[in-house]
Amino acid sequence: MVAKSVKKVVLAYSGGLDTSVILRWLQETYGCEVVTFTADLGQGEELAPARRKAEMFGVKEIFVEDLRETFVRDYVFPMFRANALYEGQYLLGTSIARPLIAARQIEIAEAVGADAVAHGATGKGNDQVRFELAYYALKPDVTVIAPWREWSLTSRAKLLEFAEAHQIPIARDKRGEAPFSVDANLLHSSSEGKILEDPAQEPDEIVYQRTIRPEDAPDQPTIISIDFTAGDPVAIDGVALSPASLLTRLNELGRANGIGRLDLVENRFVGMKSRGVYETPGGTILLAAHRGIESLTLDREAAHLKDSLMPRYAELIYNGFWFSPERRMLQALIDESQKSVSGRVRLKLYKGNATVIGRESANSLYSMRVVTFEDDQGAYNQADAQGFIKLNALRLRLGAAAGRRGGAL
Repeated sequence: MVAKSVKKVVLAYSGGLDTSVILRWLQETYGCEVVTFTADLGQGEELAPARRKAEMFGVKEIFVEDLRETFVRDYVFPMFRANALYEGQYLLGTSIARPLIAARQIEIAEAVGADAVAHGATGKGNDQVRFELAYYALKPDVTVIAPWREWSLTSRAKLLEFAEAHQIPIARDKRGEAPFSVDANLLHSSSEGKILEDPAQEPDEIVYQRTIRPEDAPDQPTIISIDFTAGDPVAIDGVALSPASLLTRLNELGRANGIGRLDLVENRFVGMKSRGVYETPGGTILLAAHRGIESLTLDREAAHLKDSLMPRYAELIYNGFWFSPERRMLQALIDESQKSVSGRVRLKLYKGNATVIGRESANSLYSMRVVTFEDDQGAYNQADAQGFIKLNALRLRLGAAAGRRGGAL
């Protein structure tokens, strides 16, 4: 049901079946001009076909942009400063891409004079929330069109019928159609649906696209080093790389060593549980390395405070609140903590594992003189521990004594 008249809409366009159907549906249903925006976030697909398809539909304003460096520098790296994991496992590869796409859509809408934006997210998923929260945060009066919540194409069969009736090319694999849906960018790939819907069944090997099986990885480990400056990785094996180039290289190393696979049942923001298979090879290595350099350079209480806030920060990103004031506030705290997080971490990559085997920093808070089991030459007076322990035990002793007298603890 069309809610209001629209003159021009900017569509987040992948060139796939769903968004191609949406493009034609927008033209027919709203009778409006459609502007397409296709972002290269490192999904590993040729984007020229998306432009050709848009041209086939008579689209006059077509935006195809390489945003890989922006994506990694301004979205992925800030998130990794927090060591963000949703529900303790998910590295938020899809979640962190949506605010960038949405922000660029709004910028394009303002540049071309569009009064609406549209996306291809379904009414069951998280992405509709992520896109639209970003839209409204950046342009409060924008009109948002979400076709999956409006149209009558409620099944794949109806979608295919619409495509065939409007001569929309339908890509098919050798099985006839994709056996699951895939979303990918430079940080990860995610696979959901169809053959993956039963969480009791192990994923078929065809699901994995970015990693080899850990069992098939080399029998000899790969040793690498990663240099950090103020919490961000800047070099691999001493070679300085741009953000996107660095993550690309880590992906290659992770792929070759079978690192970064995750089979997860997660809680969607919209209320249901879903099963997804994720591959985040470079991100998995980066998380281990970043925690390794933090272990050397962060004060204990600063590190513990940061870790206590991480689940909230990760949840904000997962739920689509990247542009919220609370996320910005947490980011300021996290970034402040990273000022001393510089140095080098060495890792061993071996059959699905990324293990820290060394770390060094000019900002290290680690003192061999204090922690040694040999003569510390007076750097630490062990007798001081007695008073420390007794003071911390005082409330426990008082409680235990009260309990023996029958009083409340």
